[in-house]
Amino acid sequence: MGTEDFLRIPIGRWVSDFIDWVIDVFGPFFDVIAAIFGGMYTGVSWLFLTPPFWVVIVVIAAIAWLAKGYKLAIGSVIGLLLIGAMGQWENAMETISLTLVAVVIAVVIAIPLGIWAARSQAVSTIVRPILDFLQTMPAFVYLIPAIFLFSVGVVPGIVATILFAIAPGVRLTELGIRGVDAEVVEAGNAFGATPGRILRQIQLPLARPSIMAGVNQVIMLSLSMAVIASMVGAPGLGADIIQALSRINIALGFEAGLSVVIIAMILDRVTGAFAGTGKPRRKRTAASADEQPTGQEEPEPARA
Repeated sequence: MGTEDFLRIPIGRWVSDFIDWVIDVFGPFFDVIAAIFGGMYTGVSWLFLTPPFWVVIVVIAAIAWLAKGYKLAIGSVIGLLLIGAMGQWENAMETISLTLVAVVIAVVIAIPLGIWAARSQAVSTIVRPILDFLQTMPAFVYLIPAIFLFSVGVVPGIVATILFAIAPGVRLTELGIRGVDAEVVEAGNAFGATPGRILRQIQLPLARPSIMAGVNQVIMLSLSMAVIASMVGAPGLGADIIQALSRINIALGFEAGLSVVIIAMILDRVTGAFAGTGKPRRKRTAASADEQPTGQEEPEPARA
């Protein structure tokens, strides 16, 4: 039996018609979204590209120092200097800007949605298949509706990146909240704490490692999608990678790819340290201070 014997269901045509209807009805709304996202990207890229390169390196190194200590700071400085030496500084800053904008928007959506899903089984049931769809859809497919809704440029790249990266943020936030010990929550209820206070002072602090792991995954997926987003006109390192692919330019492709790897390593180590998987410098200092002997020993209890 050949494929021509099957009943043809025009799902693709239905989706195309739906997108056309959305554009006709909600066109002004998407214009506002495009203006907001474009303005956010312009502001963030201005912060990274306007100061001298050494100022940006110092700031990133300081963040790395606070996150995990001098080793990560030195590694970040070496990596960023290497990016500049390869002539990829401006492209790298544009890629970081796009990634940060997409990450901020994705996290602002993902964490409240994950908390809501953790507190409501109905919401979790509705959200779960949507997240499955977003995670399994090929990355390039996100670019098609983004182009129709926002034309070409940086905005469709941001939108596609958000859709591609948001799922782990929601899942790990829900998992972290649900994983909090029920007895601890019951103790809070017994002391008369409101649901909001329990969320702020019990559930969120205890679920912080899981939530930060979700943020880390959002960052990594956003960075990978930011490169693909250059296919729709988004600036950054992805443009050089696509150019190198089309011209079979090994040197340009390797330099742009190595720059992406360096950025990914810095972001991964910093977010991992803040998530608690590493040992922040200030925590190590406090721990070592606690371990130092005070010179006074507690007296042993008297024996009968």
